[in-house]
Parts: sequence; structure tokens; C-alpha cells
Amino acid sequence: MTVFREPNATDAQFYQPAEDFFGAHRGLALTYDDVTLATQFSEVLPRDTQLDTVLAEGLSLNIPIISADMDTVTESRMAIAMALNGGLGLIHYNMPERDQLSEVSRVKNHVHGLIQEPIKVAPDEMIGDVLEMMEKRKFGFSTFPVVDGGGRLVGLLSGHVVKPRYSKRKVAEALTPRNQVHTISHKELGSDPIARADKFFTEHPGIHKLLVVDEEDRLRGLFTMSDVERITQERKAQFKPARDAKFRLLCGAAVSATRNAFGELDRERILRHVGALVERGVDAVAVSTAHGFSKGVGDTVRVIREAHPQLPVIAGNVTSAAGVEYLAGCGANAVKVGQGPGSICTTRIVAGVGIPQLTALYVCSRAAEKVGVSLIADGGITKSGDIVKALTLAHAVICGGLFAGCSEAPGQILEIGGKLYKQYRGMGSLAAMKAGSAARYGQTNDSTRKMATEGVEALKEVSGSVDSILTQLIGGIQSGMGYLGAANLAHLRGKARYIRVSTAGHREAGPHDVVELKTGG
Repeated sequence: MTVFREPNATDAQFYQPAEDFFGAHRGLALTYDDVTLATQFSEVLPRDTQLDTVLAEGLSLNIPIISADMDTVTESRMAIAMALNGGLGLIHYNMPERDQLSEVSRVKNHVHGLIQEPIKVAPDEMIGDVLEMMEKRKFGFSTFPVVDGGGRLVGLLSGHVVKPRYSKRKVAEALTPRNQVHTISHKELGSDPIARADKFFTEHPGIHKLLVVDEEDRLRGLFTMSDVERITQERKAQFKPARDAKFRLLCGAAVSATRNAFGELDRERILRHVGALVERGVDAVAVSTAHGFSKGVGDTVRVIREAHPQLPVIAGNVTSAAGVEYLAGCGANAVKVGQGPGSICTTRIVAGVGIPQLTALYVCSRAAEKVGVSLIADGGITKSGDIVKALTLAHAVICGGLFAGCSEAPGQILEIGGKLYKQYRGMGSLAAMKAGSAARYGQTNDSTRKMATEGVEALKEVSGSVDSILTQLIGGIQSGMGYLGAANLAHLRGKARYIRVSTAGHREAGPHDVVELKTGG
């Protein structure tokens, strides 16, 4: 039974709600490490907190985390991993439009548990060649579908015969023939392919692989029993994958305010590309530029909104209430807040503009509440505690650097001094702008003109999988919500009480005066 507790008068003098706290610091711009949140009476266990958030009608996430639309962070692999964990990935636009369409299609056509492009072998290959391929590519499996030159299924090469003693034999001599291989037509998978595969494995004890074929017996995919069992367990998890009404994974894509050779907004090209994205099932488009409070961005949002009234549109970036109101008036459902807080962004140094993130979020949140749009905190997130603070004012966060070291990120891997690193660069860096992102910063790709860069190229230490990173982040968010007695994100926004932190106080918050043997991660 919930007991109503009157606010403590002493606490109220020190720990203030957002309006009072930020009002008292009008002349000072604050970011995450400048403040801390006061704990509240709680009847909420961290594990019971709910993290679902609604960014627009038709765009709901099970966790409030989005991977950044950066060319060293989010392509299809990252977007798939984010959606499987309940979040969203924004496919960057620093690539040819047809390539971005392909990346979106990979996410939307992904069937979790169905290996859509299994490694195949040909009947005339030698088993020794297969062994060499396994060694070279470090495969942890040894069973392969066998297909002919037209992609039609010939049989299955079992791991029992993929051994050095048979290296001189042809695959055709050792395979299990087609008429003994269990298959299913892709049309039989229905709306829940995992349930169908699970039913098959239950009905066929001892069979661990199920091949998917089309009407002409061409190989379309492969289910393994171990994957299906793992996914069945995932469905019982607290945070389920983010899916659309057709059970496909959610996927977002960034677009730019594209201009033609005359410097005018290229409406036809924008509409053509967004229309193609919609045809492929994209769940949201993000009009992403460094300066969202601009005519070009507003016009782009209007063009998209008029052509696609039901499509969730994210726009940004801004740091002012006027910017939020402007983009909302143009038709944006959600607005990104953040100019210069990213670890690889130098906008504030180069251009002398931008507002520290927490103050920017508060100012923008006042306008967002008034005009009825969602707010997304974009940039400056270095740890789970920052996310908790951001979510006291915003509906979701966008992270780049936290995911840049993951195996699912597209950055190039380098080895330096025995350690592995991944390439990570700001979209305002020279390399990224030359690759196509110059329009994001109001510049052109003309190689004869100099570019004023607003980002750097850097390295991030390889950090493992998205799953492992999100497990840590979600755990931290839930812990913070438990301390504030917040059962969900709406409660978190209502219960947050802030206080400034001194430099010494900030130092006190982390490990200190010890020799650290093992980090919290």
C-alpha cells in the first residue's frame, strides 16, 4: 500500500524540481556532471521499473536509447542489434541513397533466428577446401548447406564428415542428399517464424537445423535449434525487441536537407528518397543537421510531412525553445537537442555556439511540453548516470561514442600497442564531410573550396557487443529510477530533484584514493 509522504521542508530548500533549479541558474549553462539527483522515498525495485517510451504515434520503444546516425556508429548491423534490445538505430546518410535503402531493407527483412545468408558450399568442392575456409574465417560451426550454381539446394554437408581424414573427397560424395534433408517453404513461416521453427524442432527430435527454401527449391535461409531456443527465452525477457505491426524490427533513417546545383532545396529528390524509404518499411526519418533551427530543415520537414502525414519525423538539432516550437510547427513529432556536446564534436570551439546539454534540455523541454512533441537528448552521454539525468527532461537519448567500439559498429579496426581500437569520427570531421556529410553543417562537398570542420577523427577501444553495453546502461537507468522511486519514465520526470555539484563533489562521486584493480564494467 502506497503511503503519501509530505515533502520535507529542509530537503525542499536544497533539492529543487527542474523549474526552480534551472530558474535559479538562469545565467549559468549546466551539463550532466554539474548536477546530481537527490534520492527519494521508494517502493520501487530497480528490476521492476519500466523503460518504454513513445516518441510519436506509431513509434514506441521498449528502452529509451537510440544509436546515432553517424557513419562509424549505425548501419544495418547496429540497427538490428538496437531493435532486438528494444531500442532504435538511425541509419546514417553518409552513403549513396541506394545503399541506405539497402541498409534499411536488411533491418526490416531481418528475421531473428533465421540466418538469411548462410555460408554455403558447392558439390564439386573438396572437403579439404571447406576445412581451409573454416580455419581461415574462424567458423565455430561445421555443417553447411550444399547448393548448385543456381542456388538450388542439393543437400547438407554434416559436421560429422568435415574432417581431415575426408579432405580428399568431394562434397558431393559425403553430403546428406536433398531427399533426406528437412526443409520448410518460406511461405509456411507465417507471421511468427520462430514459433513455426520451434514447433518443427519439437516434432523432430534429434534434428538441429531447418533449411528454408522457396518455390524453386532455392535456399532462402537456415534455422538452428540453439538460436530458436535462445530467442524463445528472450521473449520472456523484460525488454522485448522493438517491432512494427508486421513483427518486423524497427528501423530509422537519417536524411539531409538536400540542395540542388542552384542552392535550392531539392524537394523532388528528398520526396523520392523518403518515399523509397517508406516503401521499404522505415519507421521514422530523422532530418539531421547541426543547425535544426533553420529554413532548410523546416522546409524539409514540411515537405516530408505533407507527403507522408503518418510517418514519424524526428528533426534537429536545436538548443532553444524557439527551435523546438519552429520544428514542431513544421510537422516534427520529436526534436533532437544537442549542439556540440559529443566527444568528437568541436562546434562550440570552432563556431563559438552551443549550450551545455542539461540547460539546453530544460529550456527545450518547456517548449516541447507546450507544443506536444517528444524530446531526444543527442550527445554528451558518457555513462548510464548521464542517461538518467537526461531522461528527467527528455523522452529518449541518442548515443554515439558509447556504441562506436562495439562489434556491430562499422568503424575500421586498428591494433595499436597490443590493443584493438575502432575508428570513430564526428560527422563534422574533414573525412566525414568529404564522404558526404558537409550538408549537415551547411557546407558543400565542392573539393575546390575549403571546409570549416566541426569534428575530429578519433579511436575508441573495442568494447564488445551492443548487448553487453546495453545491459550495463539499462541496469544503471533502472538503478537510478529505483533511487528516485520512479516506476516508469513519466514518474522519473516528475520526481527529479536537482542540486549543483562542486568540482570536489564530482571527484568524490567516482573511485578515488585507491588503486583500482578492476573497473565496474
